[in-house]
Amino acid sequence: MDITRAGTRPTKIAPAEYFTGHVRMDIIAAPDAPARHRGFVVTFEPGARTNWHTHPYGQTIFVTEGLCLAQSEGGPVRELRPGDTAYFHEGERHWHGAAPDVAMTHLALGEAQDGKTADWAEPVSDADYNGPRG
Repeated sequence: MDITRAGTRPTKIAPAEYFTGHVRMDIIAAPDAPARHRGFVVTFEPGARTNWHTHPYGQTIFVTEGLCLAQSEGGPVRELRPGDTAYFHEGERHWHGAAPDVAMTHLALGEAQDGKTADWAEPVSDADYNGPRG
């Protein structure tokens, strides 16, 4: 059994090449291979969001605070609230982040393929971010 004590892993600022706005990440699970699962607590300031991206084995997000906006390519922008869970299928192009005026925190769970949990693409345009909600 490996135990990681709270406060022993530093909070990281999410890389600007994959996110718009201020985003903080706390790793909660990143065991050595052969394990593939990864877990992060991710906090998005108002208006912050990921770039478009996919995951090799899919991704689950569980919203713990605030108001989450998420969109799969070709679909409407969806609202998720604390307690809501969304699953993005493997290869499903999507983004997620905070609402324009409300911060958001979610737990992100996925699996790595060859050490990589996401394939990143371009930033989400303001038109997509502010697009129709469904």
